[in-house]
Amino acid sequence: MKAFTHWSLFFLLVPLIGTAIFVAAPAMNLWLPKDVSVMGGEIDHLFYLILWLTGVVFLLTQILLAFFVWFYDARRRTEPAIYSHGNHSLELFWTVIPAFILVFLGLYQIQAWANLTMRPPEDPALEVEVTGRQFEWRIRYPGPDGEFDTPDDLYHVNDLHVPVNREVVVYLKSEDVLHSFFLPNLRLKQDIVPGMTGRVWFRAKEVGEFDLVCAELCGWGHYKMKGRLTIQSQENFQQWLKTMANEQEAVQ
Repeated sequence: MKAFTHWSLFFLLVPLIGTAIFVAAPAMNLWLPKDVSVMGGEIDHLFYLILWLTGVVFLLTQILLAFFVWFYDARRRTEPAIYSHGNHSLELFWTVIPAFILVFLGLYQIQAWANLTMRPPEDPALEVEVTGRQFEWRIRYPGPDGEFDTPDDLYHVNDLHVPVNREVVVYLKSEDVLHSFFLPNLRLKQDIVPGMTGRVWFRAKEVGEFDLVCAELCGWGHYKMKGRLTIQSQENFQQWLKTMANEQEAVQ
């Protein structure tokens, strides 16, 4: 009987320890990266909502599991086993409730989904092209004429510079295999399919340097396909573009 008691305690400790780690993680700086996007709050809100819903279900099911391991221990219950073919009402309950939750989440997140994928800015302050290739990010800015595919285009590698508090549209391409453009601090991730041009947009709200990574296993060097997102004031960004143009012109 002690063995079964130990197993029931083990199944009970797993969710309790997991919940404790979840509660303590933000204070230990083991949680989400800093949010620097105006849309990040919507994403984080949905994340926490789904996490709490699934966390409550996880905790309840694990507590029930531990209880059943202890309560139906054969050494403490000597009466013959009872075989049941199920309970129609109970099965209906645990089918309808999850279905209702899924429909609710689907409707609740429509606004955030539309803002992220269906409502691009009408007059973005910056348009930039990012091309993923094994194993780097190639970045192209339009030159003074504001057009791509002209002689004054500006090129950079692994360092995406954008102005703060401005709408930015990024056109995504792949030169070889599947990549995934991931800006954790902007809560933005988009797969890049060879032969297709994707598009994402954002508005950063804080200056600084942040990670730009590939979130798709794209080959042996995937681990080093890491770039940098540099968010600058409008003045510093314009100065950086000017410096880039001068350097590029000097080597032509």
